[in-house]
Amino acid sequence: MAVQTKQESREKRGEKTKSAFQLEHLFGSKTRARLLGVFLNHPNEAFFVRELTRKIDAQLNSVRREIENLLALDLLKEEEAKEVKGKKVTENKKFFTANTESVLFEDLRGLMQKAQILLNKNLVHEIDEKGEIDYVILTGKFVRDASIPVDLLIVGSIGQKPLQEIVSRFEQELGDEVNFTLMPRDEFLYRKQISDRFLFSVLEAPKVVMVDRLSEIA
Repeated sequence: MAVQTKQESREKRGEKTKSAFQLEHLFGSKTRARLLGVFLNHPNEAFFVRELTRKIDAQLNSVRREIENLLALDLLKEEEAKEVKGKKVTENKKFFTANTESVLFEDLRGLMQKAQILLNKNLVHEIDEKGEIDYVILTGKFVRDASIPVDLLIVGSIGQKPLQEIVSRFEQELGDEVNFTLMPRDEFLYRKQISDRFLFSVLEAPKVVMVDRLSEIA
């Protein structure tokens, strides 16, 4: 018997497949969008060009070009430093920071936060499409609480490789790392029953529930 995919099932019912939201649609360039994500989410941190290239998985020339564009818009500050906290610096090496005094900074930060809602939905939708998912919550950095030990909790069954690929793409869009935990349904229910310390530290913390198919039995 042929197995019907979720996408084929939707098409058979006549449902339209909606294009996933991408930041480059809003900001005109994938590299520019990802750079803005890094600087707007980390306004007090300094970054070097090659560091940014690795962080957003972009070509060096593209990063340099978009940095020049952001400097021209007064959204970044460029400085030479012989010492930056926590980073090794060679002589006269330049680093870049967000210009928090720019008249556009707060507006862009607010826009990026709203766009983040759509990116979060994309992330959860992709995970849900690739596996049999019972429960997904966003917490940690998604609720701006660094004390929470995990950012993304997924309960259900999904291959480790496709999950890592989905999260890696999302991290590039976000411009930041995401700490996630995947837990099989039976383990989740057992650990919840015995009041597992780690699980309850996550469930009792501020969170956004994105998927909940356990509410009737958990």
